[in-house]
Amino acid sequence: MNKFALVFIFLTALMDSIGFGIIMPVLPDLLIEITGENLGNSARYGGWLMFVYAVMQFLFSPIIGNVSDRFGRRPVLLFSLVVMAVNYMLMGFAESLLLLFIGRFISGIGASTMSTCNAYVADVTPEDKRAQNFGLIGAAFGMGFVFGPVIGGFLGEYGSRVPFLAAGVISLLNLVFGFLVLQESLAPENRRPFELKRSNPVGTLLQLKKIPLVIGIIIVMFLYNIGHHVLPATWSFFTIEKFDWTPKDIGLSLMFIGICMALVQGFLIRWVIPRTGLRWAGIIGMSFTAIAFLGYGAAVAPWMMYLAMIPGALGALAGPAMQGIASSQVDASQQGELQGGLSSTMSLTSIISPLMMTQIFAYFTEDQSAYYFPGAAFILALFLTLAALAVFVSITKEKSAVATA
Repeated sequence: MNKFALVFIFLTALMDSIGFGIIMPVLPDLLIEITGENLGNSARYGGWLMFVYAVMQFLFSPIIGNVSDRFGRRPVLLFSLVVMAVNYMLMGFAESLLLLFIGRFISGIGASTMSTCNAYVADVTPEDKRAQNFGLIGAAFGMGFVFGPVIGGFLGEYGSRVPFLAAGVISLLNLVFGFLVLQESLAPENRRPFELKRSNPVGTLLQLKKIPLVIGIIIVMFLYNIGHHVLPATWSFFTIEKFDWTPKDIGLSLMFIGICMALVQGFLIRWVIPRTGLRWAGIIGMSFTAIAFLGYGAAVAPWMMYLAMIPGALGALAGPAMQGIASSQVDASQQGELQGGLSSTMSLTSIISPLMMTQIFAYFTEDQSAYYFPGAAFILALFLTLAALAVFVSITKEKSAVATA
C-alpha cells in the first residue's frame, strides 16, 4: 500500500470534521444575517439544517457504499471532496435560506463518504488490525471537533462567511493531495455489480440480515448511538442550566474531551485491543460510557463533569471494536455496503436522538415540571448504553473468533 494513502484517509476524516466544526461558531450569525430573524427563530432554522444533513446522510450512505464496491474507493473519495468543496462555497456565498438548505443537502451526501473511508481501511488492513485503524479514523474526527470550532471562531472575526470559504479551500487542497497519492484499494476481482435494491437503508439491512452477528452489531450501534447523541444535543444547554457556563467554558470542556478521545482512539486503542480482543474492548468501552453518563447526570460541580469526561473518553474503545467485529464477518466485495449500512444506522440515530434528548431536557427543567432534574437525558442515555451492552454481550459470547481477534 502507498504509505501516503492512509495519511490521505486520515486527513479526509480530519478535514470533514474540521469543515463541520469550523462553521459552528458563525452559523447563528449567518442565519440571522440571511433571514433577518432573531436568535431564537434562527436556531429553529439551524435545527432544520441539521435535520436535512442527517436525512441525506442516512439515505445516501448505503448508495455511496455500494457504488464504491462497484467502481472502487478512489473515484468515490475524490468526488466526495469535490461535493464538499461545492457545498462550503455555496453556503459561503449564499444570499438566501434556500441556498443554505441546498448546501446542507449536498453536504449530507458528501459526508456519506465516511463509510468509504472505513471501507478503504478495511481493504488495506489485515483483519486483526482493522479496529485500531478504525480508531485512527475516529481520532481524526475527534481532533477535527477540537480544532474546527477554534479555527471557525478565529476566522469568524473577519466575517461570518469566511469560515465557509476556508472549509471549501481545505477540501480542494485535500482533493489535490488525494489525486496525487491515493491508489485504488479494491482489486477488480473483489468488485461486484451495483444493485439498486441493495443501495438503500432497507435493502442494505435485508442483505446484511443474512449475517446474524452483523445485524446484532447494527442493533447495538443503534442503541449505543441513540444514547451517545445526548452529548451534542444537550451538553451546552445542560452546562448552562446547571453550572451557568459561558461559551468559553463550554468550548474548553469540548476541547478537553476531544483531546482525550483522540488520545484513546489514536494511541491507547492500539495497545488495548491486541491484549483484550475486540469483544472485551467493546465491553470495556461501553461500560466506561455508562459510567460517564451516570457521572454527568449526577454531577453537582463543574469538576465532576471533567472527572466524568475521562471514562467518557475511554468509551471511545467501543465504536472501533464494534466496527472491527462487523468488518470481519463480510468479504472484500461487501465492505463498502457494510460500512454504508453502519453509517446509515448512525445517521438515523442523529435524526431521532437530538429531538428526543432535547425534549427530555426541556421537560425536566421547565417551571411546571413535577421534578426538576437537568441530568435526566444523561440517565436515559445510561440505560440505552446498558441495553446496548447487554445485547453486545449476548450476541458475541458464542463467537470465540471475536473474543480473541
